[in-house]
Amino acid sequence: MQNLASHPLLPAESRGSGHMWHPMTAPEGNSVQAPLLIDSADGIHVTDTSGKTYIDGSAGMWNVNVGHNRPEIKAAIAAQMDRISYCSTFGSMGTEPAIALSKRLAELMQVEDMTRFMFSTGGSDAVETAFKLARQYWLLEGQPRKSKIISLRNGYHGLHWAGTAASGSPVWKAAYEPGIPGFLQVEGPYPYRNPWGSDPQQLGEICASILEREIVHQGPDSVAAFIAEPVQGAGGMIVPPDNYWPLVRAVCDRHNVLLIADEVITGFGRTGSLFGSRYWGVKPDLMCLAKGINSGYVPMGATAVSRRVAQAWEREHPMATIMHGYTGSGHPLACAAALANLDIVIGEDLASNAAAQGSHLLERLQSLKGRFAFVGDVRGAGLMVCVEFVKNKASKQPHPPGDPFLRSFMQQCMQRGLLVRMQANKLYLSPPLIITRSAVDQIADVVEEAITSAMTIAKPNQVSVAQTR
Repeated sequence: MQNLASHPLLPAESRGSGHMWHPMTAPEGNSVQAPLLIDSADGIHVTDTSGKTYIDGSAGMWNVNVGHNRPEIKAAIAAQMDRISYCSTFGSMGTEPAIALSKRLAELMQVEDMTRFMFSTGGSDAVETAFKLARQYWLLEGQPRKSKIISLRNGYHGLHWAGTAASGSPVWKAAYEPGIPGFLQVEGPYPYRNPWGSDPQQLGEICASILEREIVHQGPDSVAAFIAEPVQGAGGMIVPPDNYWPLVRAVCDRHNVLLIADEVITGFGRTGSLFGSRYWGVKPDLMCLAKGINSGYVPMGATAVSRRVAQAWEREHPMATIMHGYTGSGHPLACAAALANLDIVIGEDLASNAAAQGSHLLERLQSLKGRFAFVGDVRGAGLMVCVEFVKNKASKQPHPPGDPFLRSFMQQCMQRGLLVRMQANKLYLSPPLIITRSAVDQIADVVEEAITSAMTIAKPNQVSVAQTR
């Protein structure tokens, strides 16, 4: 294959991204900085156009769960292309892969009692679908005032208009406000950063009670749903206390509010359980799926609907038509990839591997807290692990954006062959679920070495191994 770096459409004097704008990035920086061009991938590794190979510490974007270049998925996509590459699922049309996938998901999600599925093209789509279905459900149930959506301040639910409104951080919203009315945020359980103390059980109770107070304040007859990630991803990789989700389920039940689990990241094994909701022993009313559903081989999302909610559409009603969908809903290539992907996830028991390898990675990285002054917290569930860096352990003051230590740390990781994702002062590690113990140890070694080097570069007078404050 021709090397893109020498492609005639890319002039030699251009060091930036040409005519392309990157998501979540200021265009000015990419106009002068050469992007890292990934040329190929296999298993847990990716290779750039210069031939350098890296461990993919982020599994793409939390999504390449079964690893890159799986022949089973490629064969399934190719076989489907030989039959039909696209067919609309609007009206009464469809393809065998879409119908088969809905049946397969229903089998896998019997524990959660999910019986109906709407397919889409990604996680943001899946969340948008869940919001619309939640509002329509209450309309069909004769309670049209139940329209408000409550979420968490550190939550992230994609970048569509409603998903942005439900997401908590002002960083994602500031350039696009005002947003959609009817979306509210409450404080969530952040064990490392909260004003109530260090008792996790008490924190879970407090935050569940805050949700309940907001529902009561708004009026339960006006609240349609509460949405949250079983383990928060982009908002800080926050693992809630064990009691939080069961308490939230009870609050929603008391006030007749739907519980939406945003499983875009946590679904299909990443937490060490097949689904994040199952990890906490809770049955949501709606579940948003994407990423691991087919490991990103073809863009896809899905919204799962529980038996309780689906029954509202089983009777005649003038507003029962689902006036929602996407051109790519139930795309046959995406569905074929998903079916092959799920065979791997289940056949290789990747959820169990995520639990085992994630536990080992967490244990390795936990030791950094007592050894490095810049490591404030280490947390995780399965293969979702976060290292939170701070300038001062006592005050928990985070490193500001663009801090020399954080820039140097990422560079040191890349030089050692590890691609990681940094969100503000937090390191996110979410490698493919097929990762081995030796590769986990390699990641942990690189992180430790990179911290040591970055501390020396950023603060030449500071020793690399510092006394814990």
